[in-house]
Amino acid sequence: MDLKHIRNFSIIAHIDHGKSTLADRMLEITHTVPERLMRDQVLDSMELERERGITIKMQPVRMEYALGGEKYVLNLIDTPGHVDFSYEVSRALKAVEGSILLIDSTQGVQAQTLTTLAMARGEEGDKKIIPVLTKIDSPLARIPEVKDEVVKLLNCGVDEILQVSGRTGEGVENLLQEIIKRIPAPTSPLTPLLTGEGGQRSGEVLRALIFDFKYSSHRGVIVFVRVLDGKVRKGESLIFAVSGEKFSALEVGTFSPEETARESLSSGEIGYIVTGIKKPGIASVGDTITKFSNPLPAFSGYMQPMPVVWASVFPEDADDFSILKQSLGKLKLSDSSFSYEEESSGSLGRGFRCGFLGMLHLEIITERLKREFNLNLVITTPSIVYEVEYNNGKKEKIYSPYFFPDDSSLKNVFEPWVNAKIISPSEYIGNIMQILFDHEGEVGDTENFGDNRSSLSIRMPLRELMRNFFDELKSTTSGYGSISYDIAENRKADVTRLDILVADEPVPAFSKVISKKRVEIEAEESVDKLEKLLPRQMFTLKIQGKALGRIISSRTLSGMKKDVTAHMYGGDITRKMKLREKQKKGKKKMKERGHVNIPQDVFLKMMRSSEK
Repeated sequence: MDLKHIRNFSIIAHIDHGKSTLADRMLEITHTVPERLMRDQVLDSMELERERGITIKMQPVRMEYALGGEKYVLNLIDTPGHVDFSYEVSRALKAVEGSILLIDSTQGVQAQTLTTLAMARGEEGDKKIIPVLTKIDSPLARIPEVKDEVVKLLNCGVDEILQVSGRTGEGVENLLQEIIKRIPAPTSPLTPLLTGEGGQRSGEVLRALIFDFKYSSHRGVIVFVRVLDGKVRKGESLIFAVSGEKFSALEVGTFSPEETARESLSSGEIGYIVTGIKKPGIASVGDTITKFSNPLPAFSGYMQPMPVVWASVFPEDADDFSILKQSLGKLKLSDSSFSYEEESSGSLGRGFRCGFLGMLHLEIITERLKREFNLNLVITTPSIVYEVEYNNGKKEKIYSPYFFPDDSSLKNVFEPWVNAKIISPSEYIGNIMQILFDHEGEVGDTENFGDNRSSLSIRMPLRELMRNFFDELKSTTSGYGSISYDIAENRKADVTRLDILVADEPVPAFSKVISKKRVEIEAEESVDKLEKLLPRQMFTLKIQGKALGRIISSRTLSGMKKDVTAHMYGGDITRKMKLREKQKKGKKKMKERGHVNIPQDVFLKMMRSSEK
C-alpha cells in the first residue's frame, strides 16, 4: 500500500477516560467488526480487563476508511491508562506518528495525562497530538473550563480541540477525518537507499521494529511489528538483529482486531509475524527483524523498564516449582515489563523473586498466574529495594523483607524516593496535606491549574507511596485527585523489619520493612487482620508481631472445640473425665508439634492493604 494512505496513531489518556469506548465507536463506523460481533470494550480481550473495566495490554487494530474518494488504512494502538502500565504506552507510541490525547470533559486534565503527553510528543517533540474532549454528552461536562486547561497545556488554539462522545458516537466520524488530515503519513528512513540508481528494491530489504509479542503453544512466539523499511512475505528467512536467531515467517498479517493473515506487510504498516520459535528469551521488545539474506542495522529500540516493587512468589506445593517456572516464562512473553529470578527460602522452599512496575501490575500478574496456569501460590508482602550498609562497611541490596538484616548489624539504610505531581480541586488541598504528612511527603511548588484546581509537586519515599497512598488520595479527594510519579535518588531511611509469627513460627511471606515510627501501628493492624482471615485450627495458637527485638502485638486464635463426651449418657462421671483428660493431652501435643497451613487467599488478602 502507498505510504500516503496509511495513518498510524494511538489513543492516550488517564485511566477511565473512555479510550476503549471511543475505540468501539471507531470500529463500528469503519465496519471493522461486524455488528453481530460487536460488544463493549471489544479491544479488551483479557478476562481481567473486562472484569475490572481497565486496559492492561495494548491492542493494535487495522481499520479502513474512505475519504474524498480515496481509501485510507488507519492503524490504531489502544493503550492502558494506569501509571503502572506506562511502559506499555511508551512502546506503542514509538510505533506511531501521532496520538489522540483523550481528556474527560467531566474531570479535566489529570496528572497521568501530563506524564503520558511527554512520552507522546516523542524525544524530539515531532509527534502530532490531537486534543479531544470526551463524554461531552454528560450533564457534568465542563467543556469551556476543560478547553482552557488544554489550551494552556498544549499551547494550541481552541478550534484545534475536538469533541466526541464515545457513548453516543457524536463527533467520532469527524475525528476519523481529522486523523487523516492532521497525522502525517509514515515515512521510510531508508527511502533514499531503496530508490534511484544502484538502489535496492523495497522487496529486497526489511526492517521491522518489535513493539510487543505474545506466545502461542501451537505457533510459538508471535511478534507485533511496525514495518519501517521494505516488505516481509510469508515463508521468508528472517533474523532478529539483536539476538541473532534465524527463523522463517510462518505467517504474516494484520489485526482486525483478530489476527488476519495477509500475503505481505509493507513499509509503514503495523501487523504480526508468526515465528514458530518456542524458546524463551529469543524475541525481545525493541529488537529489529531483518532479512537473513540482506541484514540491515538495528533500529534504536526501547529502554528497559525498571521494576519499582518486588515480591517473592512460591508454589504452595513444592512439586509445582517447574510448572511455575514455565508459567513465568510464558507470561514474560506476553508482558516483558516484569522480571523474575530464582531464589530459595528455608521455610517456603524454591521460588522466584519478581519485579513489577507497581502494585496493580503485581496484582494483575499474580492473578494471571492463578487463572491461566491454575497455580496455588504463596506471595510475600511487596517491598522495594533497600541498600544497606553494615557496621563493617560492607554494602548490599535487599530485595526481600525477610532477608532484611537485624538493626544491631546495620550502620545505614538507603531507600528510593519519588518525584510526584498531584492534581486536585483546590478545596481538597488541606486533606491532601494531612495524608502527605502521614506518608512522610515533602511539598514543593503549588500552582493553580485550570478551573479551581491545584497542582502539587511533592517528594516522598517510594515505600510510603506503595503503602496505600493511591487509595487514600482517591478517598480524601472524593475521586477527583490524580497522581503521577517517577523515581528519584536514594536517601537515608529510618526503617526496621516487622515479622509476623504464627504459632511461634515466623511466616516469611508476611515480613515487611516499615518506618520505625509506625512499628506499633503496623504490628497491631497486621496481627488483627490476620486473626480475622486465618481459619481456626484444631489447637489454640498465638499470632504475634515482632520488631526491634521484641513482641509488639499479640492475638490468640482459639482452637476448634469438640465435645468428646457427646455420645455418652448416664454412667459414672469418671468416664467423661478420662475422655476430657485424654483430649487435653492430645491438644497439648498438637500445639507442640502442630503446623499451621495458611490458605492461598489469606496471602493475597494480606498483600492487599485495602482488604479488611
